[in-house]
Amino acid sequence: MDNKFTAKDILEKDFKIGMRGYNQDEVDHFLDDIIQDYEIFSKKIDQLTNENKRLRAEIEDAPRKQATPAPGTTNFDILRRLSHLENHVFGNKLNNE
Repeated sequence: MDNKFTAKDILEKDFKIGMRGYNQDEVDHFLDDIIQDYEIFSKKIDQLTNENKRLRAEIEDAPRKQATPAPGTTNFDILRRLSHLENHVFGNKLNNE
């Protein structure tokens, strides 16, 4: 999606002055506000575009990271840690039942 105007286009736009034209100062102030908004929107779009690219790259890398177990970790280590955690959380309730 391309913008029709850039902040520079708005800044450099000249309007013809007619007999009963608009107040030139009011138009200039309004255009200044529009230019500021345009610049803010442009920066935000760039920021979001970069964030989107970064997140897409993370999503593409995620399956590869999940498939690789941590070094030194085996199923036995995981089961032992899980058992220890259950004993810590539930205490003797598991052993007495």
